[in-house]
Amino acid sequence: MTYERFEDVPVWQAAADLYETTEDLLENESFHASRGFRDQLDRAALSVSNNIAEGFERGTTNELLAFLYIARGSAGEVRSMLTVKLRRVRPPDLKSQISKLISLAESCSRQLRGWADSLQNSDIKGQRHLNDKSRQADDQKKRAAASEISNLKSEISKAWHPKRKDAEERGLI
Repeated sequence: MTYERFEDVPVWQAAADLYETTEDLLENESFHASRGFRDQLDRAALSVSNNIAEGFERGTTNELLAFLYIARGSAGEVRSMLTVKLRRVRPPDLKSQISKLISLAESCSRQLRGWADSLQNSDIKGQRHLNDKSRQADDQKKRAAASEISNLKSEISKAWHPKRKDAEERGLI
């Protein structure tokens, strides 16, 4: 599927959820952490969605990949900070909230990895490299692939047709 806007990409939406949920935790009066810890957690959580957006807008697959890995690193940073904090937290409701955030960060990491893997195995160079010539070549490749699939389906249906054996015996094919 092709997305026109980064806001429509599911992993960006998950990253936005990660940031909003992080903000909820930071606003919780039971959550005790140093100013530095809070600031770093806030920046790391926001960095996930921001890096997805920046990479998406760059216009090349290589730049998008670089920013997806930066976003993935930020998701890992959020997960690390929360895992360390989880070891010292006492109220059970706060532990649940932190565990939910850790799961959200892990989900973002998995999605980012999947997207990066699919891009690394793609011939797509990115929107910045598209021109009339490359679009025509891409369309021609798609038509050729569709034609090949159609021919294969036709051959398969002939090979497995129930009356094929009967027609062969009568010398019709």
